[in-house]
Amino acid sequence: MNKLVSGLFESVAYVIKYGCLVHCTFEHVADFVMCSGPSMEPTIHSDDILLTEHISPVRGKISRGDIIIAKCPTNPKQQICKRVVGMPGDRVRTGIASWQIVPIGHVWLEGDNSRNSTDSRVYGAVPQGLIRSRAVCRVWPLESVQFLTNDR
Repeated sequence: MNKLVSGLFESVAYVIKYGCLVHCTFEHVADFVMCSGPSMEPTIHSDDILLTEHISPVRGKISRGDIIIAKCPTNPKQQICKRVVGMPGDRVRTGIASWQIVPIGHVWLEGDNSRNSTDSRVYGAVPQGLIRSRAVCRVWPLESVQFLTNDR
């Protein structure tokens, strides 16, 4: 009986140890995100799964052209997948003849499908602190696996 309890304890300790390792990896290094909605088409389609990394946003290494995952500025329970089109200090087009300067500490985000995307043209510049991760590659569906470069 003592050997059974000892074996059970070891198994539970093993699960907890590796569960913590997986959690920390997904929270601070990289994880998988399923995108939904048409705003990033044709680059990313609804139900595509992306591998994302969390290190670039923490180190301030987000660049114009990167595809990012961020908390939605109008609904913090929701995540958005958009492309960075403006960095702090950039002048971005907001309409036919209107422009805006991206404030320090913010980025300008737009979906690749400009006709069907709620983005910075609606809610303005997004604080960089809302950026959770940078998309590295599409991993699903398998026939569409590809690295996501930072150009359109």
